Amino acid sequence: MKVNKNTQAKRKSQKWNDVRGKRCRPPITSSELNSSPVMAKVIKEHQVSVKKKPSVKRLKNKAKPVSDPKIIPPQSGSKKSYSQANGSSVFNLDKESDDSQEWKEYSQLIHKNGVETSDDVVDARPGRLDGEALHLCAQRDDQQNRAVLVMQKNQTLCFRGKCFLTCLYGRVEVMGFTIEEGQQSYPLFSPASHCPLTIRALDSSDDNRNDRSGASHILQQYLTAASRKKLLKSVNSSSAVILLEPMETPLTRFLSSFPDLSELFSPPVSELMSAVLDTPLNGLGMIPLTSTIEGLKMPKSYQGALNTVVNACRGDMDGCAVILVCGTKNVGKSTFIRLLINTLLNHTASVDYLEGDLGQTEFTPAGCLSLSTVTEPLLGPPFTHQHTTEHMIYYGQSSCESDLDRYLESLKSLWHRRCQSRETPVVINTMGWVKGFGFQLLVDMIRFFPVSHVVQLSHGGVTQCPALTPEFLRTAHGCQTHPPAQTALDEFTESHSPPRSYSHLAVQSEFQGVGRQGTAKHQRTNEHRELSMLAYLSKLQSSDPGPVRPLHSLTPYQVPNTAVALGVIHCEVVPTHMLYAANASLVGLCCLSEKVASRGGPVLLSQAPICPCVGLGVLRGIDMARGLYYVLTPVDPSVLRKVNCLLLGAISLPSCILTSQPGVEGEMPYVTTNYSFDLTGAGKLRVFKGMMRPSQMGMQ
Repeated sequence: MKVNKNTQAKRKSQKWNDVRGKRCRPPITSSELNSSPVMAKVIKEHQVSVKKKPSVKRLKNKAKPVSDPKIIPPQSGSKKSYSQANGSSVFNLDKESDDSQEWKEYSQLIHKNGVETSDDVVDARPGRLDGEALHLCAQRDDQQNRAVLVMQKNQTLCFRGKCFLTCLYGRVEVMGFTIEEGQQSYPLFSPASHCPLTIRALDSSDDNRNDRSGASHILQQYLTAASRKKLLKSVNSSSAVILLEPMETPLTRFLSSFPDLSELFSPPVSELMSAVLDTPLNGLGMIPLTSTIEGLKMPKSYQGALNTVVNACRGDMDGCAVILVCGTKNVGKSTFIRLLINTLLNHTASVDYLEGDLGQTEFTPAGCLSLSTVTEPLLGPPFTHQHTTEHMIYYGQSSCESDLDRYLESLKSLWHRRCQSRETPVVINTMGWVKGFGFQLLVDMIRFFPVSHVVQLSHGGVTQCPALTPEFLRTAHGCQTHPPAQTALDEFTESHSPPRSYSHLAVQSEFQGVGRQGTAKHQRTNEHRELSMLAYLSKLQSSDPGPVRPLHSLTPYQVPNTAVALGVIHCEVVPTHMLYAANASLVGLCCLSEKVASRGGPVLLSQAPICPCVGLGVLRGIDMARGLYYVLTPVDPSVLRKVNCLLLGAISLPSCILTSQPGVEGEMPYVTTNYSFDLTGAGKLRVFKGMMRPSQMGMQ
């Protein structure tokens, strides 16, 4: 394979518990974010609302019952010493007395912000930081374009946008992950495509520290004396101080280069009236939201299932915990899994993740089944943390109804590649297909894998499919598995072994719009798949700041068609048309176990193999005269040398990649308007997923 790129291999870093707190991010400089048309609209509507309401309404504390699902009490066993991964500290705080007058002023200031200071109001409703409250507890460093925010216990900040968060003092929690002082900076992504992120302040795990002297020493590095004096009035032993900085990455630059995605990190239309614009945080790339926007809503069943799984993983289990998460579409499986992984990372160095959802993948573009080891928290939607997985198989479709056996065999192949002696918890994601064959696939997966917990999500107070309890599995039929045949003598014989048991946890989702696909811009499932694909292709961009380079301006790899095999895995294509189908398409870069042998022309596969995939690429051109494929891919050249197979599936490139080709004169390559869907066979073939074989009727 001829390579036209730098052949330096990327080193894979291993991050463990004892070094997580010591990592730090190099300083990043970023200019003020420019205003945009949608932000101008936000400002205009905000000004109109201000005219109607002369004063800013601050959120007042109200008594809230302990059982309220939005209050998440800290787990008694989850506090860690500062020597562990999530609690290492680099500061030694000296104990000294506080001036009584300052404490009096502090108490008055906190009451003005709507936060109770009495120890008797432990279960009071946590306050939302917005409006005037942000002016009192946040200070901006205009020279460095960053802000420091002081939060009290259980105060929250819900926002849209993106930023880097560094905890300077105390502890905060984002999506179940605890961030403490002394740790590295973490990127936060809160785009309009998903539920907004919420930062919540936690109580400090160090009760003996002196809040004023320690915080003053830390803030000297980030604020002037006048700004420090204002913030120190808001600091007590349970406060958290965080540093917020703007974030600009190759991913965000690449996405914003497309007109339809330029406002992806701005509030959607439904949240425009809830955006808080006149705060020290504006200009950092984040827009706070008022309390009218709930953010992530965590019901009791969510919290109960999380606590059960985390306690089981921390206890003395026989082997590792294997958690299978299932449920119908749009019920919150992906959000629950991110919460679960982040919560587990508070107690363990890594979590293994087996991807079984072809349409809504977490770490790869759609159409891929993968096995990953997660070592960093997931503080954004899937397209913000695309990374190279340990093992991957390219299925090539967003659903598996056309070939159920290949789907199951691919998952089993991935599981066998995992080191069985590992004691790391395993989270298995599944598809939202829970009817007919889809339900039978769930039955097979529970039997194939050593599942210890099944978390089944539903909504509306009822399950959308039968509860997958151990008792139900004794008589359930799968696609490849069936219940054991029993005789009348089995119950009297000792040879009859009981079925393997596991814990079944039922979770009721209660967020707004549960069970329905989002209708707003960027919230449809096909748009989520396109965002993940664009995020993967953004790895082709340079990490250095600069203009975004379109894909047609990048230098491709030249691959001889005699060195790699080409196959179509989602449908039957006659060999004479296979090259036409593959041109300007997305292909999986795979590794066949056998050597590819050519007789002087392209090597074409007649069947879909199940083989390892190292990544995806764009087959941007075919030179028949020279016998070359031109492939664009972010995969490292040292890994590409193992590739000997290109697989074409039904996963297509986002249309904006082809329609947005700057600098092209005349007719745009690969784009045509001369096409009619009225022709027979021109449209997509629809398949009814709920149809079952006659022999399987009445078994559910």
